[in-house]
Amino acid sequence: MFFLLRMAFWLSIVLILLPTGPQRGPSTRDVDAADALSAASATVHDLKGFCAREPNACTVGSELVTVLGHRAQAGAKLLYNFLTEAMAPRAAGSLAGNSGKSPPDDAQLRAASQNTLTPTDSEPPWRGPAAHKADGHSA
Repeated sequence: MFFLLRMAFWLSIVLILLPTGPQRGPSTRDVDAADALSAASATVHDLKGFCAREPNACTVGSELVTVLGHRAQAGAKLLYNFLTEAMAPRAAGSLAGNSGKSPPDDAQLRAASQNTLTPTDSEPPWRGPAAHKADGHSA
């Protein structure tokens, strides 16, 4: 049952997004911006009163949105973990300077990343000359 609902939803999205050719005939009417804005504002005004008319539907709807948000978050986390594992280097020789050896442990990686600054990196940043006061008095 849920499969049919999902299929109907996606089919309607596809049908909405399909381009249509020029429509000619007595049933088609050009809709200008004022008509579209008027219809949209009337729809929003009607939707504002929906929760007052159907409080049970709004409660169930808010719970559904919360559950879907949690599921989307869990799905994104699973996808992130899967992609992280899939993109991680598999071969031990893929690490620089480690061809044919066993993978380095954490201590070896930390030691290799120490003392990598050049003397230029260690120099203090340049500062301009000290500003002189305009009134001629020294503080």
